[in-house]
Amino acid sequence: MGIIGDSIEKASAATATRPIPKSAGAQMRYLVKQHKGSTKAVAQLLGISQRTVERYVKDQIRRPRRELAARTEREVRKRWQPKVRQRAQQRAAQRTGLTIETRARFGFTAAPGTTDDGRIRLITQHLPPAYAARLFDAQAAGATEQQLQIIAAEGLQEIYFKDRGRRASGLLVEFTDIDYVELDF
Repeated sequence: MGIIGDSIEKASAATATRPIPKSAGAQMRYLVKQHKGSTKAVAQLLGISQRTVERYVKDQIRRPRRELAARTEREVRKRWQPKVRQRAQQRAAQRTGLTIETRARFGFTAAPGTTDDGRIRLITQHLPPAYAARLFDAQAAGATEQQLQIIAAEGLQEIYFKDRGRRASGLLVEFTDIDYVELDF
């Protein structure tokens, strides 16, 4: 995934109401449960042997290698409390919208006589539910990072730069050279 897709995932994970399991054994048991009891599927997911997964499940191994611990935690976070995540996304898409904070270069195409030089800006802006819904739907449909950036740029263009249509009617905004993006909903 790209920077916006990762930011959506991170914001979704932040909606969890309980912490993820701490120990390696508990994390492995959770992954096995999510894969309907298949230690083979978890082994393929993590790139380790099926026997190793079984040993973690039985707490015969307690301390994973650093890279395995990171992969396991990432996979658990991805799957943790899916209904809570779904409700938070639905709430953002229907009622509350989302807040985007970014530092990026914004290029402009506007009326003659104005500058089109891109400038780095730090922007924190609340986007209405329609843009949240578009972002979530696009991500669920497997949109590319470029498509997600276009949706975010359109939202910032309409809400931040055009002030909901009250100014700069012919302005088009390009969202490039992204330093970071953080979403919250």
